[in-house]
Amino acid sequence: MKQFYYKKRAYVNITIIVVNVLYFLFLELKGPTEDLDLLKRYGAMYAPLVVEQGEYYRIFTSMFIHIGFSHLLNNMIILFVLGDNLERALGEIKYFIFYFVCGAGANIISMLISIQSNRLTVSAGASGAIFGVIGGLIYAVAVNKGRLEDLSSRQLIMLVICSLYYGFTGTGVDNAAHISGLILGILLAAVFYRKPSRLE
Repeated sequence: MKQFYYKKRAYVNITIIVVNVLYFLFLELKGPTEDLDLLKRYGAMYAPLVVEQGEYYRIFTSMFIHIGFSHLLNNMIILFVLGDNLERALGEIKYFIFYFVCGAGANIISMLISIQSNRLTVSAGASGAIFGVIGGLIYAVAVNKGRLEDLSSRQLIMLVICSLYYGFTGTGVDNAAHISGLILGILLAAVFYRKPSRLE
């Protein structure tokens, strides 16, 4: 007989999604969210302002800024579908720390790469943190022999391949943040995640 298990609500993940949506609506009231100057005024990542002006808060605020509705929609759908799984696996506090460390770490690495390559552009989005979530789930699924709740390793790998393919074939995509977020997610999950012991 097939058993069904109650899934605990992922309140941290839901709150992150709500904050993203609310901040997007706030920015839309100020002007179109495709306006990079507007986004820069309200916390988007821009290396000269972080490094030269000491505006380090941008490393975090940029995670809640999206360039247009489709950017927001795509990120929030992925976060809604996957984030709750990782929050239940890690617990609320660990997930909260995990999400922001992955997002901030991805932003910092992306900024350093942009400085080194002399490509100083305005960037924003939750993608670095979301790729961290995907990386964390890849680790948790692997530890659980290929499945965690309704997720399988095959599904996650296909998602990563499709997302990275879109990133490298599209324009204006911060691939450095995506890849670094993914790697950080795997590494951090190795520290945070513990496979639950089964009671006989």
